[in-house]
Amino acid sequence: MIKIAILGLGNLGTALARVWLVGGLDEVAGWTIEEEVYDSIKADGVNRKYLDHVSLEGLEVTMDIEAAVDGAEIVALAVPSSVVLTVVDSVLPYLKDEQILLDLAKGLAPGDEMISHVIESKLAAADLGCKLCVMMGPNIAAEMATGVYTRSLVTSSDFAAAEKVAGALTTKTLRLTAGTDSLGSEYWGAMKNVIALACGVVDGLRDDGRGGDNLKAALFTAGFSEAVRVLPLLGAEPETAFTAAGIGDLFVTATSPHGRNREMGERLGRGQTLEQAQKEMVMVSEGVRAARMFKQLFASKGFDAPFVTAVCDLLDGIDSIDEFLERAHG
Repeated sequence: MIKIAILGLGNLGTALARVWLVGGLDEVAGWTIEEEVYDSIKADGVNRKYLDHVSLEGLEVTMDIEAAVDGAEIVALAVPSSVVLTVVDSVLPYLKDEQILLDLAKGLAPGDEMISHVIESKLAAADLGCKLCVMMGPNIAAEMATGVYTRSLVTSSDFAAAEKVAGALTTKTLRLTAGTDSLGSEYWGAMKNVIALACGVVDGLRDDGRGGDNLKAALFTAGFSEAVRVLPLLGAEPETAFTAAGIGDLFVTATSPHGRNREMGERLGRGQTLEQAQKEMVMVSEGVRAARMFKQLFASKGFDAPFVTAVCDLLDGIDSIDEFLERAHG
């Protein structure tokens, strides 16, 4: 029997619970700290706060994190990057050496570290032998929950662990491929937000005639080309650029109306300041922080990165929109 515990029942956790419930997993447990979510699933078999149109019948929902992970072979961290490390700290006392942690959080840890690196440090400090895997790809929750075909990459320094997770969690509609480049997957997970933000600026310019698909394609190409050139210099495997975690996730993030980083760029294109946009947006745009992290990182290593620099200069008010467009697409 395969039991998976999903920590976090927001949009992503709810969507994955649905996918794995209908995909034939033996046992799916879900943990939440939100009482309204727990009550809704317990009483009606749906998550009325998130994705209330899909049934979660069969989900073992709990607000007890120890009960959620007890007996689970795989423990999925389906919480935002802003809280994932707090959740890791909460679950550490209840993990067993033979369990596999699956990190789904996209973004950066405090101090601009890769989230997987911090989790691995926490596991080592707790003297736990758990394997850590990272799952990256174009995972729009509303689409996954309704059975839209989705592909993602599962990586780990232990390829056998990545293969086990990919094999156990692949369903008819969610196809997972195993790999070893967790560093590259996470770098792409951060870099695609920067590129999506830039593409969003073009969407914000459509009403005044300066935006359009030609320009958006030019920015997409410039950002992708820079990432393909520079990320391998940081240790990413070149092949990761052409996986679901690379160009797949980038394409969705840069084009989907659901993307908060694309939305941030659109707001800037419409004339909002960064401060105005951040104040009005419900979700945090990771692309702002990622752009600044990459600019500093690339500069410290002497890498030429004009696309990232142009995005940062726009965010910091150094360049106007027109100056940004002129510089960013090369």
